[in-house]
Amino acid sequence: MALNCGIVGLPNVGKSTIFSALSSAPAEAANYPFCTINPNIGIADVPDTRLVKLTEIFNPQRTIPASVEFVDIAGLVKGASKGEGLGNQFLSHIREVGVIAHVVRCFENPDIVHVNNKIDPESDIETINIELALADLDTLAKRRERAERSMKVQAEKKTTETVLAALDKIGPALENGKPVRSAALSDEEKTAVYDCHFITAKPQLYVCNVDEAGIKSGNNHIEAVKKRAAAEDSEAVCICGKFEAELADIKDAGEKRAFFEELGLKESGLSALIHSAYRLLGLRTFFTAGADECRAWTIHAGDAAPKAAGVIHTDFEKGFIKAEVYTCDDIFRYGTEAKIKEAGKYRIEGKEYVVHDGDVIFFKFNV
Repeated sequence: MALNCGIVGLPNVGKSTIFSALSSAPAEAANYPFCTINPNIGIADVPDTRLVKLTEIFNPQRTIPASVEFVDIAGLVKGASKGEGLGNQFLSHIREVGVIAHVVRCFENPDIVHVNNKIDPESDIETINIELALADLDTLAKRRERAERSMKVQAEKKTTETVLAALDKIGPALENGKPVRSAALSDEEKTAVYDCHFITAKPQLYVCNVDEAGIKSGNNHIEAVKKRAAAEDSEAVCICGKFEAELADIKDAGEKRAFFEELGLKESGLSALIHSAYRLLGLRTFFTAGADECRAWTIHAGDAAPKAAGVIHTDFEKGFIKAEVYTCDDIFRYGTEAKIKEAGKYRIEGKEYVVHDGDVIFFKFNV
């Protein structure tokens, strides 16, 4: 799976504004449809209070957070699966991301054009989901045609039977407006149809783009999106794109806190979006900490110690000997590595050790 998150939705719902705030690298944003043609790519730091605390303890020369890539994809419209609004081009961009963040407009403002001239989140969601499902049905038909031809080749028969079995489960789901990810596929079937790169097989979260009133007290539009997300066993986060864009321009920490307090918020809505995308991508964080540097490193859930070491440098993986490990909670509780050792919490782990989110690790290697 690609390790990035694609921001999608109807034209002019605030995708580019949210993207600009995420990446602090302004994308083109304007009050007309199809402002974004080519996808914009930006990197967002992953907010992590654990890294902040480690920095306070070790007082390093530099601190480096984990990051996640976001892709701002142009707005889709009804008929996109048939090429409307440059739909084929935009759908191909969605196929290349690992997770979909579906931005839905949840605020009223007559000065900002809506492509359908009305604010109706449920209808907007349905429009996008139908287009993605139709695109997947087209992919399915082409894959089935190829599989049926392969059935004539004896050497490929068993694999082809698995492909067809998977397609038989996926087809009814798509025809009933449900995503590929809702089909009960075995691991073998998922592998067999991986080459289809079904769009609706990707994890998806909903992003409610609200105004300041919506951030403070919510509204019916937000509730409609949250209800839809719950029905799909998905997630929904609320963001005021305008507020986040203004906040991204403020560098002073005290001024940012005052901004939050004014709206009654504890943290930025972008933080929730970044954390959700990071988690849905199957990513986890371990740390290295010392006087020179405190750093958050990104791994996949389930990675063993040598593979985690390889994220730092390939030589670390090749010559892996052992990992000296403790948890963030340990250092926050005891204050120093010496006291962690005294408490018997400092561990030596080998090649089979599966790294946990929040581990602090020092690798020993020999090349």
